[in-house]
Amino acid sequence: MMSNGQNNIGNELNVSHIGKPTLVQPAEETHKGFYLLSNLDQNIAVIVRTIYCFKTEEKGNDMADQVLKDALAKVLVKYYPLAGRLTISPQGKLIVDCTGEGAVFVVAEAGCDMVEIGDSTKPDPITLGKLVTKFKCGGFALGLCMNHCMFDGIGAMEFVNSWGETARAISLTTPPHLDRTILSSRDPPQIEFKHQEFDEIDDISNTSHLYSEPMQYRSFCFDPNLLEKLKSKAMEDPTLEKCTTFEALSAFVWKARTKALEMKPDQKTKLLFAVDGRPKFSPPLPKGYFGNGIVLTNAICPAGELIENLLSTGVKLVQEAIKMVTDSYMRSAIDYFEVTRARPSLSSTLLITTWSRLSFHTTDFGWGEPVLSGPVALPEKEVILFLSHGKERRSINVLLGMPVSAMNTFEEQIQEI
Repeated sequence: MMSNGQNNIGNELNVSHIGKPTLVQPAEETHKGFYLLSNLDQNIAVIVRTIYCFKTEEKGNDMADQVLKDALAKVLVKYYPLAGRLTISPQGKLIVDCTGEGAVFVVAEAGCDMVEIGDSTKPDPITLGKLVTKFKCGGFALGLCMNHCMFDGIGAMEFVNSWGETARAISLTTPPHLDRTILSSRDPPQIEFKHQEFDEIDDISNTSHLYSEPMQYRSFCFDPNLLEKLKSKAMEDPTLEKCTTFEALSAFVWKARTKALEMKPDQKTKLLFAVDGRPKFSPPLPKGYFGNGIVLTNAICPAGELIENLLSTGVKLVQEAIKMVTDSYMRSAIDYFEVTRARPSLSSTLLITTWSRLSFHTTDFGWGEPVLSGPVALPEKEVILFLSHGKERRSINVLLGMPVSAMNTFEEQIQEI
């Protein structure tokens, strides 16, 4: 069954004390100079905020901030670009100036227990977004702000897990591979595909008027039974040979959101989602690649065609978008940016970000695995987030934000599955 859609804004916490921000520098001297960011890093310079909450009966939180701070200084020796500062290169691209200035670190104390954070799918971003917060119950929360241009979800998780391993004084399972020149553009650039992910689509449906309404943020839990129903619904089309959970769920939320936003039948709508390019490059990217190894792929369809036809219509478009991602496609995307400096357009677009395969729940700084972990906020109104849910990680939480009236229509379509 689907759980009730939840309002994702956590309760405002009683934070009794916030310390002064300090800079944590690498524990040893590190390389200085400029550090290249690849063309795959350039398009997603958005702030991603995540939270990890820890509590164990055996260990209080007295030393938590010092343990994390000391470990951060040590792990920044390996991940030294994170201690630098973003700047713009003479070529007009983002680049890291490896100054060694350090990462911002803040400690706070909350005058409440950790259970008072509120909805576990969306803690309060203002009070938890950027610091280590200690709670009266002995638990603590680590809030992280990281720029997506530094790494994708896999790279970010490898960094956080390395930080945890450093705190526990054990060797890094996956040391970072820092060389991003392996994803440099070709000379001369070769654009071999249309790259419709960059296309600007006219909003002939005037969906912008809906966004004058108050925004509502909700999460909907799709448990294994509901996910199987979606896949069965897609497979009602005899021309569809197979269907994965991701394909069925992506097609459904694309279709449901398009209908909820009242798009006209001839309105083009675009779906964007990231595909992990690490194993698809030739040769594959090295283990521990420190950077964005994801590539945005796309599908475009008239809204009427998507809404009025079977779910399998959207599923086939998703499958074609996945199949499109090859070494040639990804190299072409890198070269496309080199030539055009274009960024993917989000007009009349849904961008699905899949975090359901990321190991948020395995991070351990010495207090065991987190009792709660995940994102703090959605970066854009066009973004929908997929998160694994439940002890066995077999359910998927769908997080999204839409105008109130559109959200009601979206929920109705879930109830009709």
